[in-house]
Amino acid sequence: MRDIAHQLWEWQCAGVEYALATVIDTSGSAPRPPGATMAVSADGQVLGSVSGGCVEAAVHELCLDALSSGRAVRRRFGYSDDDAFAVGLTCGGEVEIFVHPAPGVQLAPALYALTHDEPVTVLRTLGAQPRTTIVPGEPVDETGWRGGKFVEAFGSAPRMLIFGAIDYAAALAGVGRMLGYRVAVCDARPVFATPERFPDAHEVVVDWPHRYLRSLPVDARTVVCVLTHDAKFDIPLLEVALRLPVGYVGAMGSRRTHAERLRRLREHGLTERELARLRSPIGLDLGGRTPAETAVSIAAEIVAVVRGGSAAPLGRTGGAIHRQTAGTQGYRCPEGVS
Repeated sequence: MRDIAHQLWEWQCAGVEYALATVIDTSGSAPRPPGATMAVSADGQVLGSVSGGCVEAAVHELCLDALSSGRAVRRRFGYSDDDAFAVGLTCGGEVEIFVHPAPGVQLAPALYALTHDEPVTVLRTLGAQPRTTIVPGEPVDETGWRGGKFVEAFGSAPRMLIFGAIDYAAALAGVGRMLGYRVAVCDARPVFATPERFPDAHEVVVDWPHRYLRSLPVDARTVVCVLTHDAKFDIPLLEVALRLPVGYVGAMGSRRTHAERLRRLREHGLTERELARLRSPIGLDLGGRTPAETAVSIAAEIVAVVRGGSAAPLGRTGGAIHRQTAGTQGYRCPEGVS
């Protein structure tokens, strides 16, 4: 629901009547996880997605029927071997959808929180007369079933910290924001670190990178991207970053720069275990050259690290495409860091 919260809040404020379809259970190779939502207004407008296209048309009809009848609907969709054109998931998985007609009043506090970047938990009893409880603050559970209620957990957005106010940083800030990160760009040079140069960043900070990083609360969801490409910034910053419990640390530079950087970091007392956490040269080998292509390369590596992916072409791998990951949103605390 987070991805359509702003539009839903606009509907709420404008008095638009809508039904909300939510994925409440999946099995097999379902394309969207529990908690994925799609909203349909009384005049047929659509926000969001519950299956990536497989059953959207059928869910659209369910939403309109629920609005017309005023009754909640619970429906399971699976693959049909008998009729390839029947409504279902062609990927072979199954997905269960709950449609809540006119949930606006009950959801309003949660929508307000999400549009103001505040953490919140939504507890829903999914019966003929759905009941919703809103709990502000950081969630204590993950999205899923708890004690007969469906829990939707919306924690604070993870941080993406980009150091170095260069064109590559501007491109990465846009991709980071698209991925749901709260993006900060930091550089010690005020002439380069300006909001106008980084419109996609939530914050643009003028400070020495290592000092700024040391001042922040971080966790296993935090990603650190060092694009400064200058030893006087890189070394103090990486000395701090590699000893923090962040989920990802990557640094831009050539292989020669990387080797020299490792030498200097060893001189500053970093252990081999700490140095092994450094992703450098940053990103995956996609053959890209432009800032935008480089940003995609960096973001792809971050997603692979966060979600535990192999970064190999799917056509050369086997098993389930959509794997379940342990821990909150797939994030894991780095080995050797508590």
